[in-house]
Amino acid sequence: MDTEERRKRIQRMISSSAAPITGNELAAQMGVTRQVVVKDIALLRAGGSPIFATPSGYVWLDQAASPKAVRIIFCKHDTLASAKEELMIIVKSGGTVKDVMIEHPVYGELTGSLLLRTPEAVENLIERLGRPGTKMLSAMTDGVHIHTIEASSESILDEIEKKLMKANILIS
Repeated sequence: MDTEERRKRIQRMISSSAAPITGNELAAQMGVTRQVVVKDIALLRAGGSPIFATPSGYVWLDQAASPKAVRIIFCKHDTLASAKEELMIIVKSGGTVKDVMIEHPVYGELTGSLLLRTPEAVENLIERLGRPGTKMLSAMTDGVHIHTIEASSESILDEIEKKLMKANILIS
């Protein structure tokens, strides 16, 4: 398979997958290294493909399926268990956690892309954050962090905020 055919195949695999696909999975399917896949994805993105990298793998952002409501929320928690509770409240209520941000005293705003839509995606992230030598981004700001969350309606976002407030996670 030539380079152009491989890139088209990668694009088809990501755009048709319901779940994120890792670079290692794509590399195995294509018979190339992960670095070759990373380069191919960068070129596909430069060409306009809406491929988004998440902690769970690559996803295709279908612009037609974009949520109608977006909100920025401020949260605080100190433990991985609380992080899981926070993220599960959001996704089980019908929201998507687009990212996590902190205000670092030296670097300013630091953002990590998440794109968490399902409990399985949350479980995967929490498992990875529980590995030795890994910390949540909010560990640098005493647990204070910001999320961009999306949902199909403002009422779903209102409900998510109520649940996070009740769990003492939301900063009002």
